Amino acid sequence: MPERRATMPPPSDIVKVAIEWPGANAQLIEIDQKKPLSSIIREVCEGWSLSGSEQFALRYADGPQLYITEQSRGEIKNGTILRLAISPTRAARQLLDRIQSHGIDARLEALKELAKLSADPTFATEFINMEGIGTLARLVESGTHFGEMLAFTLTAFLELMDHGIVSWDLISLSFIKQIAGYVNQPMVDVSILQRSLAILESMVLNSHSLYHRVAQEITVGQLIGHLQVSNQEIQTYAIALINALFLKAPEDRRQEMATTLAQKHLRSIILNHVIRGNRPIKAEMAHQLYVLQVLTFNLLEERMMTKMDPTDQSQRDIVFELRRIAFDGENDPIGTEKRKAMYTKDYKMLGFINHVNPALDFTQTPPGMLALDNMLYLAKLHQDTYIRIVLENSSREDKHECPFGRCAIELTRMLCEILQVGELPNEGCNDYHPMFFTHDRAWEEFFCVCIQLLNKTWKEMRATTEDFNKVMQVVREQITRALAMKPSSLEQLKSKLRSLNYSEILRLRQSERMSQDDFQSAPIIELRERIQPEILELIKQQRLNRLCEGSCFRKLGNRRRQEKFWFCRLSLNHKVLHYGDLDESPQGEVPFELLTDKIPVSDIKSVVTGKDCPHMKEKSALKQNKEVLELAFSILYDPDEALNFVAPSKYEYCIWTDGLCALLGREMGSDLTRSDLDTLISMEMKLRLLDLENITIPEAPPPVPKEPSSYNFTYNYG
Repeated sequence: MPERRATMPPPSDIVKVAIEWPGANAQLIEIDQKKPLSSIIREVCEGWSLSGSEQFALRYADGPQLYITEQSRGEIKNGTILRLAISPTRAARQLLDRIQSHGIDARLEALKELAKLSADPTFATEFINMEGIGTLARLVESGTHFGEMLAFTLTAFLELMDHGIVSWDLISLSFIKQIAGYVNQPMVDVSILQRSLAILESMVLNSHSLYHRVAQEITVGQLIGHLQVSNQEIQTYAIALINALFLKAPEDRRQEMATTLAQKHLRSIILNHVIRGNRPIKAEMAHQLYVLQVLTFNLLEERMMTKMDPTDQSQRDIVFELRRIAFDGENDPIGTEKRKAMYTKDYKMLGFINHVNPALDFTQTPPGMLALDNMLYLAKLHQDTYIRIVLENSSREDKHECPFGRCAIELTRMLCEILQVGELPNEGCNDYHPMFFTHDRAWEEFFCVCIQLLNKTWKEMRATTEDFNKVMQVVREQITRALAMKPSSLEQLKSKLRSLNYSEILRLRQSERMSQDDFQSAPIIELRERIQPEILELIKQQRLNRLCEGSCFRKLGNRRRQEKFWFCRLSLNHKVLHYGDLDESPQGEVPFELLTDKIPVSDIKSVVTGKDCPHMKEKSALKQNKEVLELAFSILYDPDEALNFVAPSKYEYCIWTDGLCALLGREMGSDLTRSDLDTLISMEMKLRLLDLENITIPEAPPPVPKEPSSYNFTYNYG
């Protein structure tokens, strides 16, 4: 008996699967993962009396139907349905011959199959090695393909290039011209236009030399025209290409491109046809709007990092202009001679730190010259507001004056931090603000609103110069709270900031502090400790219920908008995790029957997050992306496998990591759990203490009363 056990492979190396072949009964076999894949395929072929086993391969029967290789065979699970198919080499050769055949129907079917198979990296490698990409490029360049045939050709080309096997630099100029021609045509099939825009975006993002060629072929006017259609997918691809051209443009060209986009009214077209359109904004469109917002604000980086040169007369003239507008009126030209002492007094009233030479106030970066630009914009375009702020503070003698210059400089620095000016867009972030698309000078107008808020808050706090940092902290809180409400216009921002006055901030802080601290007396602490296990169990059940409902996750790839989706949910008995690939993001719950893969909860070893996740270690690009890193987690299960996740939001990340920890009997430690626990405990305690309002709770328990003289008493419940 011991010898027999020694010859048997361990259970983890045996996988029970079903294998299909057209026109034959499926084979139910046990795959020994230690045996070569070629031996397993030979045995399967013998079971159906098929010769030439080297001409065959195994593929998944469901989902993307990928080929199984020695590298990927470890992903096969018990109960998986596989399919015997012709080998990727043979399939690539056959399709290459068929797409060059004379029969139109045969060629169309071949291209349709090629478009589907090209997503498989094993097949793609074989097809590319046979010069398949060159063949597809020549088919496009010939200009003889139209409609469905062209759409399938472009799809296959894009999928093959996306594997990163072939450099984009090898693409010919004639191919680029042909693809650009489809984008520039006034009437072209939607599927062809969609793929053409995606191909051009990939060219720009993946090749510096192709950026220049694409930029020469594509006009901004044509791209903006695609934003005025009703198809949001086309709008998304068009904005993505604009973003790619913007991102890869040389620094000296970006400002020029921004000017061109402004002349073509890009902002107002996006506002009217996308943001205020009749359709809800999808996640990918929100991401592209966010990227455009970031790239637009990044144009400010050069001014933000430029120090003022105190010896430069043209720069000093801007400071003179600020003084003139505030104190001299329209009729007094800049060159008017005044005593130096008078200038010094004026600069002090303007709130500069360096009264003698205020140019020195702008030598720190950030905000550098950007602060001076903001101040000049306010002084020229909102002159009444500027003069009112300066004069009402310069005339005060009670040390409560708000120093305009110092405040404007610090406020500009703060706004740069809040809006992350100079930082690259984060993958997966959708945090765009509609109000920044409502004005051509949105940044400057935003500053003008915020400087008025600062002046108002300073007065409400009755602040002095010593309170400067405290005021700035309150103003930062007011701005960030207002932005979190996503105001749709600058007027709505003003309304929300009016409601977030200093008294309201104090009330919110007090409320949050109360909800965090509660009362610290011994009975309250004891009650809290008694309630906490019940609340934790309630949170645990909510997390597990959410896992049973399931969530959709994105598969991150090289081309963001061409990604596939997958769905994962927990079985109702909490014993199995079901998951599987989807073609598109689902609208609602996905049935268990569509989720072909599963992991028993009992096989899960642990849950890891962030940089400890296997897929974060593999993808160096993602590893550097803080936002993606914060949303990544993996399930490690037997024997040495991992199921990798990147949550669509911080909320989903907390739900899933909490739920998985609860399944494993571990502590739920997410920020969401702490927040929910504090909120629910606070509510429960307030309910239980409702009748004790305005009653002082003693630190020590009351004394036990004396025993009664007699126990001869009863309760009558009748």
